[in-house]
Amino acid sequence: KVTGVGVGVGVNASHPLTLEELNVVEQVRVKVNDAESTVAVEFTPTIPHCSMATLIGLSIKVKLIRSLPERFKVDVHITPGTHASEHAVNKQLADKERVAAALENSHLLEVVNQCLSARS
Repeated sequence: KVTGVGVGVGVNASHPLTLEELNVVEQVRVKVNDAESTVAVEFTPTIPHCSMATLIGLSIKVKLIRSLPERFKVDVHITPGTHASEHAVNKQLADKERVAAALENSHLLEVVNQCLSARS
């Protein structure tokens, strides 16, 4: 169960719930193709102007990369029509160089790790 990776929201004390509990990540929006070694996850931010959308997407992507065998290609994107900056966030999450650069930022990596350790 891929959504069982339990990506928690640890940066917001007012919502100490997993993304699944907030219905940000749902089983029906996770597609795994073992034969092609791909995992695609659509996530739905809690509100259309959610300021944490990129951080949530990055946290999901990092959790999957850390949890799955290296052969898997991970695609994380916003559920179409659910966020005001959907295109920009999806572009950032799909750009390997931008993701790598983000994870080289020690502060941002610390925030992502806090998200992942909240309830993983």
